Amino acid sequence: MPDPGSHAYDVKRTRLRGELDNSGVPDQHADRAANERLRQEHPPRPVGERAAGPAGGGGGAAEDGGLDLRSAAFSGHTLIPDRYSRDGGNTSPPLRWSSAPSGAEELALLCEDPDAPGGTFTHWVVTGIPADVTSVEEGSTPDGASVGRNDYGDTGWGGPQPPVGDEPHQYVFRLFAVDRPLGLGDGVTADDLRAAIDGHVLAGGTLVGLFGR
Repeated sequence: MPDPGSHAYDVKRTRLRGELDNSGVPDQHADRAANERLRQEHPPRPVGERAAGPAGGGGGAAEDGGLDLRSAAFSGHTLIPDRYSRDGGNTSPPLRWSSAPSGAEELALLCEDPDAPGGTFTHWVVTGIPADVTSVEEGSTPDGASVGRNDYGDTGWGGPQPPVGDEPHQYVFRLFAVDRPLGLGDGVTADDLRAAIDGHVLAGGTLVGLFGR
């Protein structure tokens, strides 16, 4: 089973959240129900506990949850407006979230499409967000933050552009609160971010938007 906070865990949570929506669970309750079910299946380890393995390497605790990530432009599992798509303006959406937990030194954002034909596609990587920041405005980056590279080969936001005729893809926005400065500059990849946060995530938040053409 995937560890809480891992990409595989987040994809499982996204699928479960969609199933709850489809079964008629109201939007305001589906996130809570999905989190509760996954916590029962994958109890979080205490912060700072490491998985078995070589000393100093790999898998620390990373509870998925604790940060309420939202957007004024769309709600969870609803369509992302066209102006945020690659063809419709390619502007990053506004986001807001609850305060980071005590001990957080930095926040990082990641947006990926797990439904892309060639595998998970990265649309946005932002690191170095000050821990006291609780929002990012449309089309902007928080002061002091660094923008990573998306899978279009550009830095910054790369909006949705799924194949024409596909069912709407899921765009998974993830926010991480970490216990140390990551020291990542512009141009880093999603894999760079995952390697840097491994074992250092204090809390996370997830928001899923949909987009199709």
